[in-house]
Amino acid sequence: MKVYRYSRWDGSQAEFRMDAEQALDALSELLMEGLDVSEALEWMRQAGFELGGNEMRVMGVDELVRELREEARSLYERYRMDGASDELRRRFEEILDREQRALERAHGHESQRLNQFLERRHHDQAEPAGLADAIERFRDHSFEDSEAEDAYRELLEELERLRALERFQQQQGERFRGSEQADYETAQEIRERIQSLEQMAQDLADGNFSEISPEALQELLDAGAVQSLIFLRDLRSSLENAGYLREGQEELTPKAIRRLGASALAQVYDALRKGRPGTHESRSAGVGLPRPDETRSWQFGDSLDIAVVRTLIESVLRQARENPGSRLTTPIRLEVDDFRVHEMDYTTQTTTVLLLDMSWSMSWAGRFPAAKRVALALDHLIRSRYPRDHFFVVGFYTRAVELSTRDLPEASWNMGDPFTNLQEGLMVAERLIAKHPSPNPQILVITDGQPTAYFVDKELRVEWPMGFGGISPRAAEETLKQVRRVTRRGATINTFMLDDAPELVGFVERMTAINKGRAFFTRPGQLGSYLMVDYLSRRRKRWK
Repeated sequence: MKVYRYSRWDGSQAEFRMDAEQALDALSELLMEGLDVSEALEWMRQAGFELGGNEMRVMGVDELVRELREEARSLYERYRMDGASDELRRRFEEILDREQRALERAHGHESQRLNQFLERRHHDQAEPAGLADAIERFRDHSFEDSEAEDAYRELLEELERLRALERFQQQQGERFRGSEQADYETAQEIRERIQSLEQMAQDLADGNFSEISPEALQELLDAGAVQSLIFLRDLRSSLENAGYLREGQEELTPKAIRRLGASALAQVYDALRKGRPGTHESRSAGVGLPRPDETRSWQFGDSLDIAVVRTLIESVLRQARENPGSRLTTPIRLEVDDFRVHEMDYTTQTTTVLLLDMSWSMSWAGRFPAAKRVALALDHLIRSRYPRDHFFVVGFYTRAVELSTRDLPEASWNMGDPFTNLQEGLMVAERLIAKHPSPNPQILVITDGQPTAYFVDKELRVEWPMGFGGISPRAAEETLKQVRRVTRRGATINTFMLDDAPELVGFVERMTAINKGRAFFTRPGQLGSYLMVDYLSRRRKRWK
């Protein structure tokens, strides 16, 4: 069960601002699904999002508008408005009765002034008019009764509010079907509240967040809605001010891309601590780097990377054991057993190409977000910890294309492209490995389907599988030819299958037999740990 936390709005939170890092994290979840920055921001505004590991739910425009309309609906269901002006009409009739009696007393029952008065009073009997129009007709009447005039002037002061209520009743009166009769003042409060609700809903729908007062929203809804409004209002500016979004553009900055990679890497390492398998040995010891915190005894054949301080300490300790109680003399005499050398970490340089399946089927079951998250994590890991390494991401569907670090966060599966051209992906990988040679070239393939597109003499062809559960034989054979060429370059291919369909498993087994690499069947939630363990283990091995 999710629990969301809101603080009570008391009008003092005007300086409250969204945590930009949390906003970027929420944005990244949508980018992983294949939305671009513009689409992701619009989705967040409309549908809302979660912050701080599900600690708080930010209501989107759609949800806020629903809340506002639900509040209005509760008023429609509670009240009746048909008699809202009855009390005001009764007061008006009493004024007219008083004035008519005064005219009769002063001028008689057949006087012209009385007849003019009665004509005005009964003007709307043939064509009924609203109460406001009836009151308006006596604006220029010269009252005979001073008390009636004073009471009439009070009604005139209410005329504009009355007109507003009558217009409101004409437009929405039929929607009020409740059992509670609203008097005049209650009806006016209901009108103002519903009009405020409607205006606020319209401003939200139009994206006019700055037009909405948090205090006014607090009067209509609750503290959660107020905080959500502030978050939605400040979403873009918070990302821009933090340097994650280019000002005036819906484009991520390099700083944002680095943070996305770091965040993806953190998620992957969170899975690694669970100890999932996937390690393999490094081919080459590579260059040795000393570890100053650890030493061992020198052995015949070791390089003379002497740990001088530790060697001298061992000599002094040996002499103290041989001559207890004697004073240390100089020069210090060294023997073979005194020598200590540094422990070494032997590292290798690698060229790694990640082939990322971007065909339509990768949109199923969370496959593509998991695969892209791993690509971002690997990119961040290598650029931050192994800057001498070469790392490339190549997306493949009917065609294959290299993806830059800037392209990767917004990369998406291709909804209109059901074909899988692993052959061209391997071709691009081969060119990258040839251009950036290293002792340990490797290709990591993430896919959920067998090849169905390929080139023959520079001509692109596609081939549907032969029947249900069948294979695409020509596509498979042409792809395996490319596997052989990559293998001759010394590159290892490790394949991560996101589906256990027999035709895919069969093809990957053939590819693995040719290349002598590794093949894993995994799920989207496990993919990161498999890839990261495999890469890190391959890259470095400690020799003792």
